[in-house]
Amino acid sequence: MDSFIFHNPTKLIFGKNTLQHLKEEIPHYGKRILLVYGGGSIKRNGIYQNVIQLLDEINATVFELSGVEPNPRVTTARKGVEICKQENIDFILAVGGGSTIDCVKAIAAGAKSEHDVWDIVTKKHPAEAALPFGTVLTLAATGSEMNSGSVITNWETNEKYGWGSPYTYPRFSILDPTHTITVPRDQTVYGIVDIMSHAFEHYFHQTSDTPLQDRMVEGLLKTVIETAPKLLNDLNSDQYRATILYCGTMALNGMVNMGYQGDWATHNLEHAVSAVHDIPHGGGLAILFPHWMEHVLDTNVDRFKQMASRVFDLEQGSLSDREFALSGIKALRAFWNSIGAPSRLSDYKITVNSIAEMADKTVVAKPQFGNFRPLTRDDAVAIYQASL
Repeated sequence: MDSFIFHNPTKLIFGKNTLQHLKEEIPHYGKRILLVYGGGSIKRNGIYQNVIQLLDEINATVFELSGVEPNPRVTTARKGVEICKQENIDFILAVGGGSTIDCVKAIAAGAKSEHDVWDIVTKKHPAEAALPFGTVLTLAATGSEMNSGSVITNWETNEKYGWGSPYTYPRFSILDPTHTITVPRDQTVYGIVDIMSHAFEHYFHQTSDTPLQDRMVEGLLKTVIETAPKLLNDLNSDQYRATILYCGTMALNGMVNMGYQGDWATHNLEHAVSAVHDIPHGGGLAILFPHWMEHVLDTNVDRFKQMASRVFDLEQGSLSDREFALSGIKALRAFWNSIGAPSRLSDYKITVNSIAEMADKTVVAKPQFGNFRPLTRDDAVAIYQASL
């Protein structure tokens, strides 16, 4: 286990009827509020009206930025930065899923900088401060509600990058599982894949002596695997929604990965795909992750054997070590197929013609990526080809 410092300043407010806490939390920061949300689902399901009523009760002056994209654009973040600076915004409230929260993180950092927000995302200039912001989460997926990370797309240049800052933790996040009940089946599936992918990114590392961390990640994965089919058979269950919602937060708030560095190559591979083709993030991960696993299997066969045994409850029997390790990867693919996740890039009409462009984007920052086994552009090409 490596030495580490853990600090997560986000106040997590979890459970039914917790939206009322907005009236307690927001007045600490001021009355001029920028409300940021996506395509309008929060108006159809009533969350928007409830938020507006609570903000009215604390006499807040509300400005709005709607239309945040599923892969949030830097152009949208720039609009938010402009509003914050022109209207002297005190606090930003993100109401939506991870994309909305990621966009708000960029807005919050950009509002306190003289530099263009894309320069912050691309790390040409570090964030030096950020406007305070909070979240009302409506989708279980990214974990952005309790971490400092953000992913932003520049559609003009077909670039998509993850970034983060110590300043971009939400001050608070409100997680009411009933707010996720109206999430459609396909988006629910993408969220489940995203949650599991975060756990797998942690799980595949080369640090020794992490028994507790391993068990925590395995427990999270098994909980999702057990709960997901139940939820997809009963999308209106607030009990199953609550379990998946909590798993999503725990998968990426730093709690399960203290003391080691995970891989994150598959996220880099997917960001390159969706930068070019704008596909759902969870869909891209479902396609790529098992192919990444097969590609790097021989790096540490024992790690994949442990996954097969502990996560999927498989028995080795007469199988060789490598065959048993492969059986775990096949079990993952079978599970994701069973819940309706895509399995080929061709499901999104992506062809061999895009491979070179996508592979180029995986090595823009540096010639190798990933920590479990560092990958090159040639590795990216091979994984994309296997994923077609």
